[in-house]
Amino acid sequence: MSENQTEIQAEAKPQAEEKPALTMPEWLTVSSSPHMRTSDSVEKIMWTVNATLAPAAIWAVYQFGWHALAVMLTAIISAVATEWVIQKVRKVPVTAFDGSAFLTGLLLSFCVPPSLPLWMTALGSAFAIFVAKHSFGGLGQNVFNPAHIGRAFLLASFPVHMTTWSGIASTAKEAVDGVTTATPLGMMKEHGWSAMLDNFGQGADLYWRLFVGNINGSLGEVSALLLMLGGLYLIFKKYISWEGPVVYLGTVAILSWAFSGPSGVFTGDPLFAVLSGGMILGAFYMITDYVTSPITRRGQMIFALCAGFLVWLIRKFGGYPEGVCYSILLMNCFTPLIDRLIKPKRYGVTGGAK
Repeated sequence: MSENQTEIQAEAKPQAEEKPALTMPEWLTVSSSPHMRTSDSVEKIMWTVNATLAPAAIWAVYQFGWHALAVMLTAIISAVATEWVIQKVRKVPVTAFDGSAFLTGLLLSFCVPPSLPLWMTALGSAFAIFVAKHSFGGLGQNVFNPAHIGRAFLLASFPVHMTTWSGIASTAKEAVDGVTTATPLGMMKEHGWSAMLDNFGQGADLYWRLFVGNINGSLGEVSALLLMLGGLYLIFKKYISWEGPVVYLGTVAILSWAFSGPSGVFTGDPLFAVLSGGMILGAFYMITDYVTSPITRRGQMIFALCAGFLVWLIRKFGGYPEGVCYSILLMNCFTPLIDRLIKPKRYGVTGGAK
């Protein structure tokens, strides 16, 4: 073959084009978990929850006076300081200012009488952090709700102070005379339904006082309206699910209506049962706790259903007029069992719990 023929064949043969390097789409990139990321953090969620409690806290100070503010500040400072000291002693990263200890102190103050001595408040808050939280390893490892453990400790240690309720400071006569009165639930437990109505009003007047917050009780009982607004905001932000609060409140309402009436079956007052005591606080801020409640929504509904039954049982047959605290603490014991029986659905597998 001549040189000219070789050159002609070389020109006729198409040259191989250089192929670009293959690039992997971002959504196909393989990486370690977690595969879903969010801007939310423990600190952001905790401070958001604290913020939703601020309106109820301000209203409580207006209703009960400056000592109520002192109780809240004492509980918060004691909780944060106790956590800081424990973490310093354990030589672990200090997370005392991430909002979780602040929330424990604030919730504890919402569960005690506004007239509780400050040293008792500080002791109960420190007990909640030390025993209920850090004795189990810290945030995310505790079995029981710390705020309610603190309340249970105070109630067992100082029953007189924990069941002594001062009058509302925004009422001129009670502010001057320092009247000590019972809560609606306490009055009904000790003296009956009629006595409670005579002291706190009837019908729409009673419901309005319970709903807005113009009635004796703990700091967390002062305004169902403000607590509900805060809880609804948390549901809107998807920090908590709606199933737990609805099932909890619904269970207490139905059982109270059916079996707690003054004149037989189906003569109870479901609205009074839901608005009185610590029901609203417990429904939106206690049974929805990430650590001590079940993981799945079905598990949370079972938890709430059983806790609601315990509230009704304690109120109906127990010697204590309120049952929110102990209902939640008792169900905290069963959270691991519920999580074991109601497991999350595996990716790609049909069936399972949501």
